[in-house]
Amino acid sequence: MSNFSIFFLLLFSFCMFFFGILGIFITRKNIIIILVSIELMLLAVNFNFAIFSVLLEDVFGQVFILYILTLAGAEAAIGLAILIIFYRIRGIIAVNFVTSLKG
Repeated sequence: MSNFSIFFLLLFSFCMFFFGILGIFITRKNIIIILVSIELMLLAVNFNFAIFSVLLEDVFGQVFILYILTLAGAEAAIGLAILIIFYRIRGIIAVNFVTSLKG
């Protein structure tokens, strides 16, 4: 891989991570967009691991990718399950009403 292509791949990864952060800070009221933004940030980190795994010819980056994808899948499943239960109880999904989940 040339330095030119690595630069653009890392720039793409940075843009993905930046859009994830931007999604969290711009849409603070929609929980689903916040979850999608967190997933986008995790995918940007995975993309970096993949780039450097190929660049350094090492498989540890690919092993980390598997762990992070497993973590992201569990986070999405648990987060969406909590949102479904919250919607059934309250009838609305908004960050303002999440404080009512206190046990």
